[in-house]
Amino acid sequence: MYHYDPNAALEELTEDATLPNPVHLRDMILRKRLTAEQSLELNRLFVEYQRFFGEAQKLGKEILKQLAL
Repeated sequence: MYHYDPNAALEELTEDATLPNPVHLRDMILRKRLTAEQSLELNRLFVEYQRFFGEAQKLGKEILKQLAL
């Protein structure tokens, strides 16, 4: 289960093209011991990830709605 294992999440992403839920990704970041600089950089990337993840969900939902008609 990838929820708390970044290596497993990366492997699943490579094999299945599935993205980790932002909540799980945030937990992975919080569990890792990072320097202040690393933490700031990962937080910046995470905010972008979260935004794009939400946009992809909206697009996927719209596509599925139209296919379900």
